[in-house]
Amino acid sequence: MQSYQILICVWCVVAFGEAAWVRVWEDNFDWNGGVDLNKWEFDVGGGGWGNNEEQYYTSNRRENARCELFPGSANGRLIIEARKENFDNRRFTSARMKSKAKWTYGRLQIRALLPTGRGLWPALWMLPERQNYGGAYWPDNGEIDLMEQVGYDPQRIHSTVHTKANNHMLGNHP
Repeated sequence: MQSYQILICVWCVVAFGEAAWVRVWEDNFDWNGGVDLNKWEFDVGGGGWGNNEEQYYTSNRRENARCELFPGSANGRLIIEARKENFDNRRFTSARMKSKAKWTYGRLQIRALLPTGRGLWPALWMLPERQNYGGAYWPDNGEIDLMEQVGYDPQRIHSTVHTKANNHMLGNHP
């Protein structure tokens, strides 16, 4: 069985005043075990979402999402693992996680080690919490892709802002 891992560490820092940044949230994943459900929630399902993904996104299943300490260190990591296995009528499993914390503005610092391979598409992105604009949640309310790596092109990292006026469905996203 082939599996792939995405290792990430996340901080959110928000500016207060002109001179200082104040850390308001972080997760260093510095333990062995499950994901901290006080900080994270899982999107669950296998309907292909918006990109026709072939995996089933599981809920807090350690085979797909877990925290581990680096061997011989107190430093931790989140491992999101895609696995080739049959699960709820899908051929693969993985995890899709959302932070429970919400921000209007700020600076994100993310450290990530990405897998490579055809068919993989590791991504870190931000979506709005509510539908405030237009008749369609996406793309009318926007999306910010902080990082996407398309598996067949491992040397290129994409960062994109999707809006109602500029998105891949219209073929004009920057």
